[in-house]
Amino acid sequence: MAWTIYGFESLWLPASLLEDDSQERLANALFAGSRSHMIELHFNKGLGGAPREAIEAARDTATNPAVLNAFALAIVADGGGGYPGIRGHEPDVEAAEKSRAQVHRCMNELRIVAPGGGAYVSESNFFEEDWQHSYWGRNHARLAVVKKKYDPTGLFFVHNGVGSEEWSGDGFTRR
Repeated sequence: MAWTIYGFESLWLPASLLEDDSQERLANALFAGSRSHMIELHFNKGLGGAPREAIEAARDTATNPAVLNAFALAIVADGGGGYPGIRGHEPDVEAAEKSRAQVHRCMNELRIVAPGGGAYVSESNFFEEDWQHSYWGRNHARLAVVKKKYDPTGLFFVHNGVGSEEWSGDGFTRR
């Protein structure tokens, strides 16, 4: 059986939320979000509390710098079965819309306590509106310069990747 993703969002949670004066706000946000959907906290993905050498090595990568002080990556996701385009086996569009809204509502509760927290590009919302900031943070400008240098014609691009701003949503027309 196929799995169709209805909604998938992530958010780097800063270690500052674990400080005494922020723990209650974090707990309240997690509780409020859980009223809409289940929240997963992936503690193995953030670098908050990592050795200085590990943080310095990661600082010069493309990943959103929010990872450097994140204690976890919050993931809220849902999906269901079905095969798009196969009559009688299509995904339930109504359930998908309802689920997508629940995922987004849940994540918005966490964004209140972690504004500008960014997202992990490989585990994120395909329809992210502020993807330059969410995926790349302050690295986006530097990455755009590198992209222009090594791919001046923009031949290589992916959806919501650096340089994709120069292409139509379907990837067939240069803007």
